[in-house]
Amino acid sequence: MKDFISMLVLTALTYLVIAIASRVVLAEGSIRIPTERSPSYQTECGSCHLAYPPGLLPAQSWSTIMSSLSKHYGADASLDPKDTQAISAWLTQYAGTYKRVAEAPPENRITQSYWFKKKHRKVKAGDFGKPSVKSAANCNACHRQAEQGNFDDDDVQIPR
Repeated sequence: MKDFISMLVLTALTYLVIAIASRVVLAEGSIRIPTERSPSYQTECGSCHLAYPPGLLPAQSWSTIMSSLSKHYGADASLDPKDTQAISAWLTQYAGTYKRVAEAPPENRITQSYWFKKKHRKVKAGDFGKPSVKSAANCNACHRQAEQGNFDDDDVQIPR
């Protein structure tokens, strides 16, 4: 009987871990990608730039960004209140909580974070200014699978 109960508890714990883990997958390059995508985030934010994985910034940064959309890095990215609330809730729910995003980067810019600068330290400044790249924020230019959350070093191709 004791063995049966132990097996039952182990099975229940296994299902619990699987249920929790299925909410966020770890893509190659160790970026947290929620399995529950936000269609409004993809549509609204992804229409101007890469819909960055929420795990790239802490919740504090996403809250600040979403509360100042009328002055979104030099553009007015205002949304209706319903979309703003839904996107904000989704971003903060899946925001980064691990060591490399423990604190908000300057101006809440992913490209100004310590870990971003460290990972890109060997990239020449001129590479970010190439016409095909335009800026360090254009992840898709070099990370061909950025939309899927794959930022693995092995898949980088810096345009000529």
